[in-house]
Amino acid sequence: MRTIKFCFSLVIALIALSYAGPARADNYSNAIKMFRQSGAVQPFFENAYGYVVFPAIGKGGFGIGGSYGKGRVYRGGNVTGKASVIKLSVGFQAGGQAFSEIIFFQDKRAYDEFTSGEFAFDAQASAVVITVGAGAQVGEKGASAGASVMPSAGLKAKGKYRKGMAVFVQVKGGLMYEAAIGGQKFNFKPAK
Repeated sequence: MRTIKFCFSLVIALIALSYAGPARADNYSNAIKMFRQSGAVQPFFENAYGYVVFPAIGKGGFGIGGSYGKGRVYRGGNVTGKASVIKLSVGFQAGGQAFSEIIFFQDKRAYDEFTSGEFAFDAQASAVVITVGAGAQVGEKGASAGASVMPSAGLKAKGKYRKGMAVFVQVKGGLMYEAAIGGQKFNFKPAK
């Protein structure tokens, strides 16, 4: 029981730290701007049907872990709704981390699937981890391949659509062993 309380306290602390500073609306603008600066992500802004951005997701755990964040869904440059993400996990993990995440929808079908109310990534889902101006790393889970890439080596991380969605994350702070996004559950509420 103590471990569960510790994990959720850590997640809450990381979320609070990641939201500190400018107004929340600026957090969305800043996260989108940061993702646009990545050469691996930029093409998706030009070709995607829509996307959802989570400026800050807090994640923590020690054996039992969890993560939580709030985001906005965009289509045609306009906000179409709000989203939240949650993930509970059990297994080898230790630490805490805050990160930003963006999910691109390749077409209307993928957008509709995500915005249908509740959506979850399967266990094989993975994300490309970007570090603007410093390097990139591809997450590895299940049948997905992974590699670390540094721009100084002249290589680029490549994101691609899987089941109509492409996911990128950027670590904001903290340290945690666990890189999978499989098991993330999303809730969507349309804008009013």
